[in-house]
Amino acid sequence: MESLQREPTIVEQAYRAILDAICDGQLEPGERVTQEDLAAKLAVSRQPIGQAMLLLKQQKFLIDAGRRGLMVAPLDHEFMRWIYELRLGIEPLAASLAAQHATPEAVRRFEEIMVEGRDAAQRNAIPDLIRADMRFHTYLYELSGNGLFVDVMGGLWNHLRRAMREVLARREYRKAIWQEHEQIARAIAEHNPQVAAALVRAHLTHAAISVQVALPPPVPEDA
Repeated sequence: MESLQREPTIVEQAYRAILDAICDGQLEPGERVTQEDLAAKLAVSRQPIGQAMLLLKQQKFLIDAGRRGLMVAPLDHEFMRWIYELRLGIEPLAASLAAQHATPEAVRRFEEIMVEGRDAAQRNAIPDLIRADMRFHTYLYELSGNGLFVDVMGGLWNHLRRAMREVLARREYRKAIWQEHEQIARAIAEHNPQVAAALVRAHLTHAAISVQVALPPPVPEDA
């Protein structure tokens, strides 16, 4: 029997549309959002919008704004630090395992992703750069052979998308990130687990510093 392809529900479509608007900057941090406005923009009823907003609140993309309802969550330095600490624990191991499992087909896939990334960098296409970066790291998790890496990190990458939009506004970092990706992919292609892990660790350390520099400074609690 062939598997059935399920169409996304209206709630899932609304969730994805609002999430993309938040991650791509169409809805800015601190901006108020209402069921009525979003329903009008997406041409759907309020009910699926409300369900999507509840899920986005649970995932910390939306937060309470008192009587104003909900607003887009500000970028949180501490939360991003937690994500990068987790990545530093997971991704060097994923790279080490990927280097042990790499096939010629895997090497070709990395090359295709890097072509996408370098092309996006030349065009200064930030959304395309972010998508290519996500593909690179997600494929690294997949190639490790540990499905938990994909599950754990999958839910966090949308938060990373928001921070990366700020970081990639800096032209010099756009070039550096793909040079580092190329070095990582080469170590994996050469089946060198130790070098692959070390390069990923250095890459993430560099990225974490760039994120903390690029994010808006935290608002003092008594402000």
